[in-house]
Amino acid sequence: MSQTAAKPNQLARTVAKLKGLPLVGNWATSFALGRVVPLVGTAGLRYEDITPERVVVRIRNQRKVQNHIQGVHAAAMALLAETATGFCVGMNVPDDKLPLIKTMKIDYVRRSQGDMVAVAQLRPEQIQQIRSQDKGEVTVPVTITDESGESPIQAEMVWAWVPKKRG
Repeated sequence: MSQTAAKPNQLARTVAKLKGLPLVGNWATSFALGRVVPLVGTAGLRYEDITPERVVVRIRNQRKVQNHIQGVHAAAMALLAETATGFCVGMNVPDDKLPLIKTMKIDYVRRSQGDMVAVAQLRPEQIQQIRSQDKGEVTVPVTITDESGESPIQAEMVWAWVPKKRG
């Protein structure tokens, strides 16, 4: 069985059900996942694409996430990167494991313009590692761009997974 043909975990099964809803699939997914992780819902993050290999998340430059110069706040940019990478790992980690952020490194390289999008992607060998090892860690590549098409931040996110505690 290939790494992409493995039995989907609970998150992947839930996302598949929500994607199947006519006309409101992306909205329903964003709403439901925002209920699971309240800060994601509060910030208004929107999931545009979720697969085991790739997750795309958008944040609108709206008042509730702005800084003092009406751009997306630095903490909201970090949330965007963390959410995209975390859901990429979350789509692959077996149900008996717990994904945890281990390291978050962000360099703010330029002022952002407008809405922002994060694209996190895992290579097939990273997916295999997550699905087959009892515990471990992986650096999840993520690209964050703003409306200009430029990257106002560079992020490196290291995610770990460990067995869920029993009893």
